[in-house]
Amino acid sequence: SHLQDFKLEFGHHQGRTSSVWHGGTATIAQSPGDEVWGIVWKMNASNLSSLDKQEGVEDGIYVPIEVNVHTQAGKVLTCRSYQMKDYVCGPPSPQYKKVICMGAKQNGLPADYQKKLEAIETNNYAGPVPIMEEIEAAIKAKKTISA
Repeated sequence: SHLQDFKLEFGHHQGRTSSVWHGGTATIAQSPGDEVWGIVWKMNASNLSSLDKQEGVEDGIYVPIEVNVHTQAGKVLTCRSYQMKDYVCGPPSPQYKKVICMGAKQNGLPADYQKKLEAIETNNYAGPVPIMEEIEAAIKAKKTISA
């Protein structure tokens, strides 16, 4: 599914680097002619507050927005997305970029969009990112279960 007239950007909320990811984190910005590809998740409204919390809405980092998403079947869906408030553009860590690229690959997003993601410049952070290890462990576990 894709979102028309938006682009993917990375930034630091109020100029502060994410202590979790050690770099800029993703947001979407209005940009005529661009598009962002992604996955649509169907959720119960009762889970929205926990999703908002996870996305940093409570902390004032992200704000929920409604966007019109075009599916491959040609439908237009109204979806909830998140936009970072007052941010300074800045590159993501290689680890954060890797998670985004892995998600795109796993979900079969268009090859040319995947190439675009692979071309994202990073800040070359080489220190530990504990959450990355958790994500990789979860993916390994999932692979073992489904095998």
